[in-house]
Amino acid sequence: MTVEETKYSRVLLKLSGESFKGQRGYGIVDPEAVAFMAREVQSVQQLGVQIGVVVGGGNIWRGISGAGAGMDRAQADYMGMLATVMNALALQDTLEQLDQPTRVQTAVHMAQIAEPYIRRRATRHLEKGRVVIFAGGTGNPFFTTDTAAALRAVEIEADVVLKGTHGGIDGIYTADPKIDPKATKLDHVTYLEVLNRGLKVMDATAITLCMDNNLPIVVFDLMGEGNLRSLLEGGQVGTLVDEEDNSE
Repeated sequence: MTVEETKYSRVLLKLSGESFKGQRGYGIVDPEAVAFMAREVQSVQQLGVQIGVVVGGGNIWRGISGAGAGMDRAQADYMGMLATVMNALALQDTLEQLDQPTRVQTAVHMAQIAEPYIRRRATRHLEKGRVVIFAGGTGNPFFTTDTAAALRAVEIEADVVLKGTHGGIDGIYTADPKIDPKATKLDHVTYLEVLNRGLKVMDATAITLCMDNNLPIVVFDLMGEGNLRSLLEGGQVGTLVDEEDNSE
C-alpha cells in the first residue's frame, strides 16, 4: 500500500505518559513498551504517512496532582512539561535505533537537547520523512497535553488526531468498561455528544479546538499490535469523533 491509498496522509498521534510505563509498577519508562510504540510508529512511516507525535508526562509527574498537594499550579505544570521532554527523548532514541530519522521539538526552550518548536520547521521535517515528536505541551501552564495535541495537529495541518489509549480500552464506551459490564463501545460520536455526555476522550478545550477546525479524532488501543497501521489502511479500528451525525 502507498500513501495515496491510506486513509490519512499526515497524522498527529497522542501518546499518554502512562503508556511509557507499560506493565511495570515501578520506574518511569518501560523500554519494552517504548520499543513497541516505536515499532508501531515506524510501520506507519514506512507507508509514507507523515507522523507527528505529542507525548504526555503522567508516568513521571502530573501538574494537577502537584497542585492538589498544595503546590502552585503553574509551577506544577512546568514540572509536567519537563516530564514530557524526558519521554520524548526516550522515544526518539528508540526510533533512531530502528534507523528512523526523528526530531524532538519542545515548546520549552532547551537548545542542548531539542529544537524549539517552529511550525514551518516541523512541517519541513515531516515532508522529509522524519517523525517529529512534540514535547513541552503548549509551553503554557493550565493546558493539558491533549490540548497540545489538538493545537499541534491544527498547526501542522494534520488530517486527524489519533488518541492512543492503553490498558486494553479500544475506543470510547458509554461507561468505563472495566467497571460497568453493560458499557457498550461507540463506533462513532460527534464532538457535541462527547461534550454533552461528558465522555472521557480528551479535555473539553481539545475537543472544542478540533470541532472549531473540523479535525476528526480517532480513539483507539495503541497497544494492540498492528492497530495503528490497520487504522491508516482503512480498517475499522477504535472510535471516530467528528461533526457528522450518523444516527439516522
